[in-house]
Amino acid sequence: MNTGSSGHLGLDSISVIIPVYNEERSIALLVERLFSILGGLGRAFEVIAVNDGSIDGSMSELRKAATARPEFKVVSLARNYGQTAAVMAGLDHARGEIIVPIDADLQNDPADIPLLLAKIEEGYDVVSGWRKERKDHAIRRNFMSWVANWLISWISGVHLHDYGCSLKAYRRAVIGHVRLYGEMHRFVPIYASWYGARITEIVVRHHPRAHGTSNYGLERVLKVLLDLIVVRFLDRFLGKPIYLFGGFGLLWLAIAFAAMFYVFYLKIFEGLSMIQTPLPALAAMSLMMGVTSILIGLLAEIVVRIYFEARSQLIYHIREEINFDQTLKI
Repeated sequence: MNTGSSGHLGLDSISVIIPVYNEERSIALLVERLFSILGGLGRAFEVIAVNDGSIDGSMSELRKAATARPEFKVVSLARNYGQTAAVMAGLDHARGEIIVPIDADLQNDPADIPLLLAKIEEGYDVVSGWRKERKDHAIRRNFMSWVANWLISWISGVHLHDYGCSLKAYRRAVIGHVRLYGEMHRFVPIYASWYGARITEIVVRHHPRAHGTSNYGLERVLKVLLDLIVVRFLDRFLGKPIYLFGGFGLLWLAIAFAAMFYVFYLKIFEGLSMIQTPLPALAAMSLMMGVTSILIGLLAEIVVRIYFEARSQLIYHIREEINFDQTLKI
């Protein structure tokens, strides 16, 4: 779904997406650096900044940039929805055939964008940045990030060193139908792999944060792990959730019948009274769990069918749009 564009412009065109939350002191310099780099590429391009409910002067800075540069576009969300929703809003409005998200805090370097594009030109569909020399807190950010990246790579089968790096490049063809929820923006390479995308990774620069404070905490790791479970479920069982829930249901039913069989064995051959063992309670509980799991699986099948029939609902609400009547700049 593309709510703010009027068609795609050229096979080489680029859309740079910037989620913005309380980054008023970084915006002017980031815009200057971006346009300096993008202007030298010889391609049609646009820059879309998504104001994710900032409570500082970020929106004022974005207005100034949009006034000075008509090709700089702004989407202002009604409130703070989180980075995933901001990225999704940018994707919905993007018109370029190559999508490049970048952070607004100046830790990503716009000078690395040509390196990403060069890899795209080699035939890759997704090029992910790797902050090999990351300028963040050693334990709270870097170590926890290493753990999360290892888990994501192991569970998903898509091996990247740095899922959390926002600086990436995607061909529209492999992410045009992706819908993002929760903290799912970091898993876009996994979604792209489902469509057969060719994925690679390159080392990019990473600068210390110049202004403001990080919006990330240790609780983000738990959210990432929970979202990873969702991604794995979508990968394996989205089309047939009954296989997952039904499988658990059958396992519980097997436990229930095994417990009841053993109870009767003890009663008949050992003379043990049923009230002297917890096995009847285990059998009853397992039977209920089995039936419940299978019923949940059937309900999930119905929900999946509804999901595939109605996929147009947005996860954000827009307050304002600026410069979306402009064409891409070359």
